[in-house]
Amino acid sequence: MKIIVGSTGDAKIEAARLAFTAMFPDQTIDVSGVKAKSGVPDQPMGRDETLTGAWNRVKHARILAPEADYWIAFESGIEEIAGQLSTINWMTVENKSGRQGRGLGGGFLLPTEIEKRVRAGMELGPAVDEVMKLHNSKNDIGLIGILSHNVQTRASVYAEGAKLALYPFVNPDMY
Repeated sequence: MKIIVGSTGDAKIEAARLAFTAMFPDQTIDVSGVKAKSGVPDQPMGRDETLTGAWNRVKHARILAPEADYWIAFESGIEEIAGQLSTINWMTVENKSGRQGRGLGGGFLLPTEIEKRVRAGMELGPAVDEVMKLHNSKNDIGLIGILSHNVQTRASVYAEGAKLALYPFVNPDMY
């Protein structure tokens, strides 16, 4: 089964591998990534914009790698809930026959100093780097790994949402 991820990021490619391997245990899974465009701002705000970015990445990945069996994309954004900023993660998937699925991954409240910077217009990754005195943490441990003390990784959290997005494919008679 050939899976194309709408990203070349290691965490997202690993998340796709984890999700597809778990949901299709009897299949041989081949996962690779392409640099797909989201068509939304670098820091998506709200569920709609974040979900739109994920779907746009699936559509673009399908154009870039039409030979795949499945295309999957991950988009992380920020939303405000009860006056506080939280992360939001949408995972979208489509197969070659056009069946679609989506899953909402785990989100969490932003720490105060990071939230202040995001509210001021900074993208989450650079805000984390500035507060935590790191460099390019979004392509490494990410805020997930920092806050969980590496109990969770970006890949493990993204994989959970990706598994949810695969429900229509493992239960086709119900969707």
